[in-house]
This record gives sequence, structure tokens and C-alpha cells, in this order.
Amino acid sequence: MLTCTTPSIAERETVATLGVVSGEAIIGAHIFRDIFAGITNIIGGRAGGYEKALREARDIALQEMSEEARRLGADAVVGVDLDYESLGPDGGMLMVTAAGTAVKLR
Repeated sequence: MLTCTTPSIAERETVATLGVVSGEAIIGAHIFRDIFAGITNIIGGRAGGYEKALREARDIALQEMSEEARRLGADAVVGVDLDYESLGPDGGMLMVTAAGTAVKLR
């Protein structure tokens, strides 16, 4: 499944717009990852645990979006947008949403 953030796929003609598709992933912050991220913030550097969790959540959301598009018979998803939101009373969970327009290509 082709996916892009642009409104069309270069050198491919869109012959049908099939509708909006989306995928979501919600992850919880692990206490040890929080502790190590706090240490990283104090001494500087990157919070690798959070980065890995964000990448995994993004990949899951994109995969779910692509699967929904495939069920509609799409060849691609254009105009893909990724959104990140913290959830829960203490912001301890993160939701990643991927959304775009499923299209049929020539």
C-alpha cells in the first residue's frame, strides 16, 4: 500500500476516491522508561525508550490505516496526517492517529 502526505502520488492518476481511512494506537508509559527518561532529561541526550515507543505506535497506526484502505480496494492513501495526543488523568498514555484518503490509482 502506497502512503504519502501529499494529495496525490507522483506520476500516477487517481481514478477513484474511496473515502477517509484511519488507524489508531494507544500506548502507556512504563514506569522504568519514565525514570530513565527523567535521568536523560537531567543529564541531556535523547529519551530512546520514548522514541522507540512512539515509532512503534506510529507504525501500528499506519498499518491499521493501510489495512482499512485495502479492505476498500484502495491502491494508496494520500494526504496522510499523523496526530499525537496524551491521554489519561496524568497524561500517562499516548494516542497516535494516522488518517488519510483511500484512492484507486490507474
